[in-house]
Amino acid sequence: MRGQPDILINTPEIELWPHGLLRARSNHDARAMSRARHVLRRKRDGRYLAADLPEGVLPLVHRLMHEPGIDAALDALELHPARRRPGIERVGELPLDRLQERLDLLGIDGEYAERTGLPLVAEPDWLALAGFDRYRRPLWLHVNAARAWSHLQAAARRDGVVLEAISGYRSHDYQLGIFERKIARGLGVDEILAVNAAPGYSEHHSGLALDIGTPGEPPAEETFEQTPAFDWLAANAGGHGFAMSYPRNNPHGIVYEPWHWRWSADDASP
Repeated sequence: MRGQPDILINTPEIELWPHGLLRARSNHDARAMSRARHVLRRKRDGRYLAADLPEGVLPLVHRLMHEPGIDAALDALELHPARRRPGIERVGELPLDRLQERLDLLGIDGEYAERTGLPLVAEPDWLALAGFDRYRRPLWLHVNAARAWSHLQAAARRDGVVLEAISGYRSHDYQLGIFERKIARGLGVDEILAVNAAPGYSEHHSGLALDIGTPGEPPAEETFEQTPAFDWLAANAGGHGFAMSYPRNNPHGIVYEPWHWRWSADDASP
């Protein structure tokens, strides 16, 4: 298994995190997680559901088998070893069947996609660990984007520029949580949509996009364009397959985001 990345197994309701990347929230969880090969984590609220131990799955909640999505998560756990064989890097997509439920919760009508021109974005069924972000959180990306990000950072370092990841993959549920938290602070949905794509329409869902910063610069601010790091990205990111998604006056109605870059195989240099 040497040389293979740590991977996050993704299912519609539950994520399967590899050992050692989650912090225990209680003594009970700590004892179980210290021996766990994987931890099953509910996507909606981050609740730890079960620990995958050498002797079997240990529930961390009551009535684990009644948890929505648990059958799909346990099936994915059984398939996990096959995903780690060298050379197997097929990435599938999760279904979008719960998307309308999220949009209905926010009161976003069916004309949103037509109005913005943004496509629906499915979540990948697994992601690679691409290091850690500015806040020491695991950075999950599509395996090809993870490689490209590593090469981009290394090339920048050789030129004396430090690039930091601010955030990478986000689930549909996480995007919904962004909206819910901002609504709780008094913002309207239309105000939020000027800054954040609706759940199901963010490039972050794909694992191909990440927000980039540099030390000493606040995250996700337009002032990033005034830094040497941004100048370096503007000159060099395209050669590594990255492009800025939301320039000024973009057709999607999203504010200028000089920090948001997306990897595409079509943009990568041969």
